[in-house]
Parts: sequence; structure tokens; C-alpha cells
Amino acid sequence: MEIKVTVNGIEFIADLLNNKTAEEFTKMLPLSFEMEELNGNEKCRYLSKKLPAESETVGRIEEGDIMLFGASCLVLFYKSFDTTYSYTRIGKIRNTEGLEKAAGKWDAAVSFKVM
Repeated sequence: MEIKVTVNGIEFIADLLNNKTAEEFTKMLPLSFEMEELNGNEKCRYLSKKLPAESETVGRIEEGDIMLFGASCLVLFYKSFDTTYSYTRIGKIRNTEGLEKAAGKWDAAVSFKVM
């Protein structure tokens, strides 16, 4: 499934995975909120409800990854890096050109909508 992800007014297209987490996330859409800056590489936001989680040690985060930390923390990554943390994959932004600039250095206004 395709969704539109808007970060501080800049639109991106993301593909969601075919898993229970992405399916339940989609049922919550549309969502619009401020996502908190974290670690200089991601934006995060605790959701109002828990989603089914199947966490795995992903090893490497890629720019544009949309993941779930725990059962309710939605994370949008705007930089690539190696990690030892576990996440449940939800989806990925297709073309990440301009994503880091759109995300900025502070909290960001982000929306997720079904196309």
C-alpha cells in the first residue's frame, strides 16, 4: 500500500509492508502531529494505541525507514546508520531526496495519509 508522508510541508511517497503492524497502522490514518527530534537521525512519536509488534534486530537503519519501537513509538528515520536496537518494520519512503532537509534539526510537523 502507498501512503503520503508530509514532513514540514514536503511530500514523500512511502510503501507499507504487508504485515499486521502496517495493516493496523493504516487503520489509524490519517494522522497529523509533531514528531520529536531524537539523536540527530530520527523523528518519533508515541501513538495513542499499541500496535502489534514483531520486533527484530534490524542491524542497519536506512534513510526513509518507518518503524515501530516497542508497541507504540512510531519512528521516521531521516539518516542511515547501524544499530543494535530492535524495531518492527512498517514501511519505507521511496525517494528520500530532501528528507533530511525537510526533517530539520528540531521537532517536525508530520502527517501520514492513505493515497
